[in-house]
Amino acid sequence: MIPQDWFVFLLASIALSVSPGPDNLFVVTQGLAHGRAVAIASAWGMVSGVLVHTAAAALGVAALYQSFPGAFIAVKLLGVGYLLYLAGRMWFTTHPGKAPAIDDSSGNASGTRQGLWRWYGRGVLMNVLNPKVAIFFLSFLPQFVDTDVTGSITVGLQMMVLGLIFMLQAGIVFTCIGALAGSLGAVLQKHPTLQQNLNRFTAVVLLALAVFLLLG
Repeated sequence: MIPQDWFVFLLASIALSVSPGPDNLFVVTQGLAHGRAVAIASAWGMVSGVLVHTAAAALGVAALYQSFPGAFIAVKLLGVGYLLYLAGRMWFTTHPGKAPAIDDSSGNASGTRQGLWRWYGRGVLMNVLNPKVAIFFLSFLPQFVDTDVTGSITVGLQMMVLGLIFMLQAGIVFTCIGALAGSLGAVLQKHPTLQQNLNRFTAVVLLALAVFLLLG
């Protein structure tokens, strides 16, 4: 790729990351409900899933979703089920005085290293279990690949590099979004009733994302 193509790819990737969508909306709700550390851990989990989809696109696995609708539907239903599980957990296990801990200096569960790794894992699952992302990368990345090169391995390596660049810029964008949302959430969660409402709002957002994924 010539420098101009790299620049165009980077600009397009940043525009996609900044534009309102399920991924950055999820990061915002996690920041409001749980704080900066959880939001950032979830964000990097989601962008790490990009590598899985990029590898699938490079290997042609994502094309199977287009050839076999049954596989696409199966993965989609897994993603919907996981989102519904998270939404139900947020709605039914939180009430005044027992909402999930915000990350702060008091050592609450969500802010521990083990807790953050769990949130990171949830972010990965959120991304990997969305087959629409795989289709997106199968359509988006090849537009910036130099097709004049010989050998499928070289083309695959180009796609992996592009996927890594997309992941890094998305991680930076989502980190900024999560930090801002977490700062606001830290202020709002000082009020118990508002804390409950925030967690229920998060549950509603997760439910909406599940419906969006199911119908999309």
